[in-house]
Amino acid sequence: METETAERATTWLSDDEQRAWRIHLDVSRLLMYRLERDLQPFGLTNNDYEILVNLSESEERRMRMSDLARSTLQSKSRLSHQITRMEAAGLVRRENCESDRRGLFAVLTEHGWDTMREVAPRHVASVREHFIDLISAEDLAAYREALLPVAEHLRAERGR
Repeated sequence: METETAERATTWLSDDEQRAWRIHLDVSRLLMYRLERDLQPFGLTNNDYEILVNLSESEERRMRMSDLARSTLQSKSRLSHQITRMEAAGLVRRENCESDRRGLFAVLTEHGWDTMREVAPRHVASVREHFIDLISAEDLAAYREALLPVAEHLRAERGR
């Protein structure tokens, strides 16, 4: 009975809305697939790269594990496994947090920093080739403005 009520209450997508939604899904998946392929020669995944970016942009190239998990939208356990793999590759290390015995920092190693400096220009070139340079400046501005309320809504939902 609840399913029937939900179906009647659902405002189905129009043909234009359905096309927009599906092209968004296609672009999201295809672009992330392409960017991940471009990171493979460096032994990195998109998640690895996102962690390296977060750490490289943080003060002292370190972040509390809980903050890094929040920033990368990963569970603490998923991030812990990811960091363990990245530690084995020499990209990051964990350090104890002096102010909180239970807290840990993820810290970018020199090898991680060198990797970031090597990979970042190639990653940006890939983003340009497969996304930015395919959209006019005007359309890119409109795209950014169109997605801003969606991003704000999802951030607010996440904070609850």
